[in-house]
Order: sequence, then C-alpha cells, then structure tokens
Amino acid sequence: MQDAEWLADLLRHGLLRGSFIPPQPQRDLRELTRQRTSLVQDRTTVVNRLHKVLEWANIKLTSVASDVTGASARAILAAILAGQSDAPALADLAQGRLRHKLPALERALAGHVREHHRFLIANHLAQIDFLDEQIAVFDAAIVRHIEQVGAPPTDPPPLEGAEAEAAQAPTVSGDNRPDWATAVALLDTIPGVGQRLAEQLLAEIGPNMNRFPTEAHIASWAKLSPGNNESAGKRYSGRTGHGNRWLRSSLVQAAHAAIKVKDTYLRSFYYRLAGRRGAKRAIVA
Repeated sequence: MQDAEWLADLLRHGLLRGSFIPPQPQRDLRELTRQRTSLVQDRTTVVNRLHKVLEWANIKLTSVASDVTGASARAILAAILAGQSDAPALADLAQGRLRHKLPALERALAGHVREHHRFLIANHLAQIDFLDEQIAVFDAAIVRHIEQVGAPPTDPPPLEGAEAEAAQAPTVSGDNRPDWATAVALLDTIPGVGQRLAEQLLAEIGPNMNRFPTEAHIASWAKLSPGNNESAGKRYSGRTGHGNRWLRSSLVQAAHAAIKVKDTYLRSFYYRLAGRRGAKRAIVA
C-alpha cells in the first residue's frame, strides 16, 4: 500500500486530526507582531553597523557606554557630526551615571573622525530614528488590535461522525477564556515576560490552550523539547527540531530575562541544571 493510500484510509476512518488554523484576528495579530520583530531586528543590525563605523574612527564609545543610542551617546554623536573633535569637550556632554566615567570616556573619544565617517554615522542614526518611529507605530497598532478584538470568538458547532473523530482536541467556549487584553496582562506577570513578549506569545499560541492537552505538547509544538532517538540500544542526537521560529525565539528570550530575576523558581532551576548540562540546554529546558 502506498503512503497516499494509507493516509486516505486513515482519513476515511476518522483517524487523522485536522491541522489548527488560527482565526482571522489571530492571524492579523501574528502579522503585526512578526513585522514588529523584523523591525527590531533591522534596528539591531543598523546599531551594529554604527558600532563598526565608530571602531573604524577609533572611537571606543561602546567600551564605556552600554547603549550608543542613549541620551548621552546621542548627544556626543551629534557633537561629532557638528565637527567637534576635542575629547574632553565631547566627554563633558555625558549625562547621569556616565559622568562617573569621564576619564575613561575621554580616552575612548580620542579618535580620528573624517568626513567619510560623519556621513556614515549620520546615515545610520537617521535609519535608527526611522525604525524607532515604525516600531512605535506597530506598538500602537498591536495594542489597538488587541483592544478591538476583545473576547475570543465562540467555537463553531460540534462536528458529527468521522469529522468529529478527525477534529482537534476538545475546546471550551469563548466565554470561558480570558479576553485578549487580560491574556496579555496575565502573561506579563510571568518572570521574564514583558508586554511585547506577551503580545508575541498571544499571537503565536492564541488564547485557547485547550488544543494542547499538557505543557509537554506545547513544548513539542515549539520544538523546545529534546528528541529521544534510540535504536538497538544506541542513543543518537537529541537536538531540538525546527519549529515555529517566532515562538521559539520569544520563549528563549523570555528564559534569558527570567534567569536574571532573583529569588524565582526559574532562576534556581536554570542554575541547578546549567551546572550539570550546560547553559544552552538549561535555557531550553
């Protein structure tokens, strides 16, 4: 029997489960959050290019300032674009805690900036400003979309016969699920999950968790559970697979943030496991 015949026979007997197709509001939210994530990644790329230009000009600003797009760094870069090259004068533009590092900052700013460097710096800063504006636009659009959707849609009428056998796992009515804004607020209470990550998780998973019988099922769907490949007593690679990359990256990002929150179970679990299995495996776990 061919594979196609076998699949057709399984479908005829109602032994295949239908694929989950998110409702239109969730698909719209996915497009918004994924585009925002792409914009954030583009911004990171441009910031890295700015770092490289500053290194070319022997400006070691990144060795002193943690963020070259912060208020102090932007004031210094604006002065450099205006033609200022005196290191003490540039360092004196620092604000806040950066003023405690003035000697190191002066040494970091003692570079050689040419007109070519100024042109590239100005171009990168303009791109960063544009991307910041676009990210803010998408932030507002996502919040507006979540507020407009409100409560999740009611489930369709139950299927009968073979269609019911092939349907997904049982679900509950929309009245028993939190509305989208409440779901974001609940996700935001998890250590390591902020509003942006909560919106991303809602877009990828949706408010209805009943299609995942256990937490192991959603971990497997996101391909964050290790494989158990063994044959004839020999164990093979247990690397995680390639699942939903948007959900996977969001969960890993949340894990990195969660381990920095003191006195939490997630932080304790990470350090307990990292000592035995390594940091990468502990983050995925």
